[in-house]
Amino acid sequence: MDFDKKIAVIGLGYVGLPLARLFSTKYKTIGFDVNTERVNALIKGYDDTMEVPDDLLKKALVDGLLFTSKVEDIQGCDFYIVTVPTPVDENNNPDLTPLINASTTVGKVIGRGGIVIYESTVYPGVTEEVCIPVVEKVSGFKFNIDFYAGYSPERINPGDKEHTVEKIIKVTSGSTPQVADIVDDLYNSVLTNGTHKAPSIKVAEASKVIENSQRDVNIAFMNELAKIFNAMDIDTHDVIAAASTKWNFIKMTPGLVGGHCIGIDPYYLMQKAQVFGVLPRIMTASRELNDGMGEYVAYQVIKCMNKKGIRIKDSKILILGVTFKENCSDIRNTKVVDIYNTLAEYTNDIIVYDKYADYAQLLAQYNVSITKDWNSVKNERFDAVILAVAHNEFIGIDVRQLLKQGGIVYDVKGVLPKEIIDARL
Repeated sequence: MDFDKKIAVIGLGYVGLPLARLFSTKYKTIGFDVNTERVNALIKGYDDTMEVPDDLLKKALVDGLLFTSKVEDIQGCDFYIVTVPTPVDENNNPDLTPLINASTTVGKVIGRGGIVIYESTVYPGVTEEVCIPVVEKVSGFKFNIDFYAGYSPERINPGDKEHTVEKIIKVTSGSTPQVADIVDDLYNSVLTNGTHKAPSIKVAEASKVIENSQRDVNIAFMNELAKIFNAMDIDTHDVIAAASTKWNFIKMTPGLVGGHCIGIDPYYLMQKAQVFGVLPRIMTASRELNDGMGEYVAYQVIKCMNKKGIRIKDSKILILGVTFKENCSDIRNTKVVDIYNTLAEYTNDIIVYDKYADYAQLLAQYNVSITKDWNSVKNERFDAVILAVAHNEFIGIDVRQLLKQGGIVYDVKGVLPKEIIDARL
């Protein structure tokens, strides 16, 4: 371990915790978060996001990884790596409050020669135009004289056990050529597949925000195709399978776009584009289309029930999965809630089953209750079963055993055998 360098990771969520654990394998590392409950759980060796297995986390603690919610504990580190969320408000405008608060914290503790590295997704210019002035004001230091900055966008994919933080290629950048080299060397020292050093912080910022914007646009195209082919009574997945036989066809599937990345990040670039007089038409249309897919799925379920002669009013419905993606606990911006809320206008008899999602968080954020008791669920019978999230445990179960006579199965994810479903997105 290199005790000559001391690293503080600020924000211990899906991005910060795996990064802190990784850096702790080589450097003295302190993880900081304002959420004391989160910090206390990590000190005990438990990560409720399931991004770092408990055995790996406990080993890191034994090897010297520290966690704290006390600002004074991160005084005078060599590097401050900021991994706080960058959400949008109720009007989809970027909310930089977590970044500004984190920058304030850095300003209180950074010493001369310190380097602050931002990983949070932002529009180009946020690091140097918003965050750094806060650090300057609080610390009383001058940027690129007393302290320096870098930007290395996070690429964590929640629930993905293949593309873990140590295996991904990281984009790096610095506020001076020398600092860019230092930041690049720092990340290279712990990564398996190396880095890509961008020529400027703004280029690095822009590279991150277009990664998720591109996926948003591509998925929106597939969702639009699904709407077209569903109206024509053609199976969209069959069409995609046929088209995929061409060598340069990019295979993607329709679906719900939630989470803290694809469903959020485009708004950052969209807002900044309009400041420069550019109207991002494709991105705007894609966001509108993808944001409406939960409601669309609900009405497709209702349509399917009507065709089978099932009365939607007061019907009994089971929704399998509520997290924004499979095999993870992340409920941020989940569009399954939109399915639930639309169907709830017709019936109050809806059960949501998900063993990953946090009951209290889901109730507080969305006013939706879930059950984690599969034994009680499987003993009931439903008018409709909706596979909303492709958790591993749902693949291979006999969903038709959960139905009343004449009930329907709707597969949002397109992962169940065609012979056991009535319709899919």
